[in-house]
Amino acid sequence: MVVVKKDKVSGDCLGTGRRKSSVARVRIKTGAGKITVNDREFETYFINDLERRLILETLDHVGHRDKVDVFVRVAGGGTVSQAGAVRMGLARALVSMSEENFGPLREDGFLTRDSRMKERKKYGLRGARRGVQFSKR
Repeated sequence: MVVVKKDKVSGDCLGTGRRKSSVARVRIKTGAGKITVNDREFETYFINDLERRLILETLDHVGHRDKVDVFVRVAGGGTVSQAGAVRMGLARALVSMSEENFGPLREDGFLTRDSRMKERKKYGLRGARRGVQFSKR
């Protein structure tokens, strides 16, 4: 089942992506390929090349790199986590734009949520698994 989310006023396609504690709200509309993240240029927000590639490969995969403008609001987590959240939100927005994008994005895992989260600290331990050092004497 494909969920299509569009803005009622402007008709922009919407998508929400999450990874770890990061949440990205993505809005796309037809344009020249400009990407804006938190009112900053894409290249200045994501400095690392790996993070940029994570996001751009989603657009390249369906051939929309120079056809849509992307506006992103992302909060929480670190930069790699935020890039993963933007990647998922962008994939969901592309599916909202055209349902023919669903097949290729689904096959290559762009729409699959990464369920790995930080393990909680347990009582009696110094961390999630780290305990106090054992001493024989």
